Amino acid sequence: MIKWAIIFAIIGVIAGVLGFGGIAGAAVGIAKFLFWAGIIIAVVLFLIGMSVAKKVS
Repeated sequence: MIKWAIIFAIIGVIAGVLGFGGIAGAAVGIAKFLFWAGIIIAVVLFLIGMSVAKKVS
């Protein structure tokens, strides 16, 4: 997900430089959403993994 966030951020920057404001804003918005969604999923999976590891050992 972070990979796609970076791709959309780059698309947003390029579109902004070329003057496509609407596309740039949408791409950056998608990039922000994907970034935070990826971070939240990673933290949740980390916490689940830590709780399972404590039960196993």
